[in-house]
Formats: sequence, C-alpha cells, structure tokens
Amino acid sequence: MTNSEVGPAGPLDEQLAEAAKLAEDGDPESAFELLLDLEQKNPEDATLLCMLGVIAGEADAAGMAYDYFRRCLATQPEDPHLLATLGAGLARYDDPDAEAVLRLAAVTAPTLALARFRYGAYLAREGMIDLATAELTAAQELEPENPDIKRELGIARLLAGADESAVEALEDAAGLAPDDVDVRLLHGLALLRSGGLTGAAEELHAASLAAPDDTDVQLLAALACASQDWSGEAWDALARAEGATVPAESALLREVEEAIDGGAEASRDFLLSHLAPALLRERLFERS
Repeated sequence: MTNSEVGPAGPLDEQLAEAAKLAEDGDPESAFELLLDLEQKNPEDATLLCMLGVIAGEADAAGMAYDYFRRCLATQPEDPHLLATLGAGLARYDDPDAEAVLRLAAVTAPTLALARFRYGAYLAREGMIDLATAELTAAQELEPENPDIKRELGIARLLAGADESAVEALEDAAGLAPDDVDVRLLHGLALLRSGGLTGAAEELHAASLAAPDDTDVQLLAALACASQDWSGEAWDALARAEGATVPAESALLREVEEAIDGGAEASRDFLLSHLAPALLRERLFERS
C-alpha cells in the first residue's frame, strides 16, 4: 500500500510516507512499529488507522488488522482514496459495512480508478457480476494499463463463465505484471478451464519457478507438465512441493505422485477433474 492510496495525511504526511516506503521495500515489521509509535499521539487519525490495518496483515499482526479498520470506520472518513482502501480491508473480514463504504467511494469519486476497481472487485465476489463488470470496465477506461484492474476483470469474467474473455484479460494482466505469480497462476487456471492445456502448462511451469514455496502452484505445475509428457519438469515441481517451507498435505502429494506415475492421461484427468477446479474456486474468492 502506498500513502497515496489512503489520501492526504495532514501533518503526519512525511512519517506515513516513510512507513509506506518501508512496507513497499519489504520491511512491514519496521513500518508497523513506526505506525504504532505514531498512533500513541494520533489515536483517531483515519489515514493512520487504515494504514495500521493494512500493514498489520503483512507484519505478523493480522489479528489486530480488523480492529484498526473498525476504528478507522468509526472516524467517519470521507476521502474516497481512504474509503476504497478501508472498504477492501473490511471486505477481507466479511464485514457487512464493506459494501456501503466501497459504494460511497465509487459514487463520490466516479473518476477515481481505485474506487471503481475496489467496488467492482467486491461486487464480483458477491455474485453481482453485471454491476461488477460495469465498475471494472469504468476503472479500466480510467487506467487502461493497470494490471490489478485487468486481473479483477478476468476474475469477474471467470465467475460469469466467460472463459475466453477471462483468458484475454488475465493474459493482458500477466503481460503488464510478469513478476506477479498470482496473476500467472490465475491465467494458467483460466487456460485450463478454456481447454488451453499446453499454454496452461507453460504458464504454470513459469509460475512454479518464480514461487518455489507456493505448494498450490507446484502441484498444478507438476500435473500440467506431466500432462504434456514433460517428465523432468513435473518431478521437479513435485519435489519443490515436498520441500516447501510449508509442504503440501502428504495425502495430496501421494495422489499427485500417483497421477504422474500413471502418465499423461492420468495426470490430465486428476488436474482437470480435481485439483484445478478446487484451487480455482479458492483463488477466485480471495480478497485482494
């Protein structure tokens, strides 16, 4: 999160910007400590509270995040940048106030891409696909090169069953953010669902090399590669899943190993009938 996402912070601006920079540079713990110090003198600053909510989730203090978001909401903020970030934070905890906060941001700032994007992403996961698509399309028109917006458009289209257009949106997102493993994973899963097995195997293999500790990616890549008779790549991915910091469940590892042992057809069947659909459902409903 950047400070610009939550709007102006008045006299705290420089210190909040410093905390945001620390988080962006991969040191959320230091950012969180700085924000906690600032909170002692500014316990009701909306921007500070929202930033604490966001960064708590990145600094091994996720249990505190929801409380900060609720405290931020209690200050009755009006800035649309702040509302968009706050609403997304509340949505991650299924807070019933999330919809009203996100809608207010979008209505009061219709030319703010962040507000339209966040509201659209929320609506898609709530099953209101037509409204979500309208919001996300408006956001894309405002920021046509934003990979996050294209990703959410792809997700909305997958939820609507429009697989081909979803693949197109996710391919665009992956092209704009080639280092984003989550986007590449979604693109690979979308290709699988649309029948593009070879392209999916290529995308999932690339994602598996970029995220060696993501066991979901490794297992998907192992099966996808095995389905193409890329034996070496398949076994390498399975080995990474076994050696990950948090390994995959042993029963699932055995099932994947048995499928790979069974050859290309067995791997394809297990991938398309079991693993890919389950992981796609899980990833589609993750809150960003």
